[in-house]
Amino acid sequence: MKLKRAYSPKEVLNMKIPRYEFSGPWLVSIGRPAKSGVWIIWGASGNGKSSFVMQLAKYLCSFDKVIYDSLEESTGLSLQMSLKRHRMEEVRKRLLILDREPIEQLEERLNRRGSPRVVIIDSFQYSGLSYPAYKELKERHPRKLFIFISHAEGMHPAGRTARKVEYDADVKIMVSGFKAWCKSRFMEQPGEPYVIWEEGAAKTWMEDGEKEYAQEEPDL
Repeated sequence: MKLKRAYSPKEVLNMKIPRYEFSGPWLVSIGRPAKSGVWIIWGASGNGKSSFVMQLAKYLCSFDKVIYDSLEESTGLSLQMSLKRHRMEEVRKRLLILDREPIEQLEERLNRRGSPRVVIIDSFQYSGLSYPAYKELKERHPRKLFIFISHAEGMHPAGRTARKVEYDADVKIMVSGFKAWCKSRFMEQPGEPYVIWEEGAAKTWMEDGEKEYAQEEPDL
């Protein structure tokens, strides 16, 4: 087997790696992330996870086309209400919503020329991916950004496979109390949580409580 080329530090530093020039609260929470790789987002029901995903999808649409594969909710009333609440019609055809498209068919779509660069899969549990299948998926599409939405089990994604994805992901985001707590490999220092809904977050968190919460999960 032919060995891959080895690079010097200078060669790596001179590589032009595509990245998103985030600004405002997105920059503070996530940094300037690469345009490829894996993110995972998880949180318990009723904490603002769906709203956060919509806000993120809308923001990413300002940079690239986005696929949203609604494996769990389909295109039912709940999704319709969320799209309306966040005025997603404003992104027009930059957001493509798929109605429970299986991963095999999704891959066929991704193999097409000019396919969207960002792929949101909701949810990881409904995708049926094993960890080896997950690794093969991302390795077959090294120029895509995969964002997996996950159920939660305590303060981590639910299930052994989703936990492995959490460790592998470039950006890990836990949603709780209408705030998104991000750990990103693209931040030189810890960022601030992204506030999903000001009023809801204010009712949920007190300053001391928030500090205690952050201390409980130092490896997020």
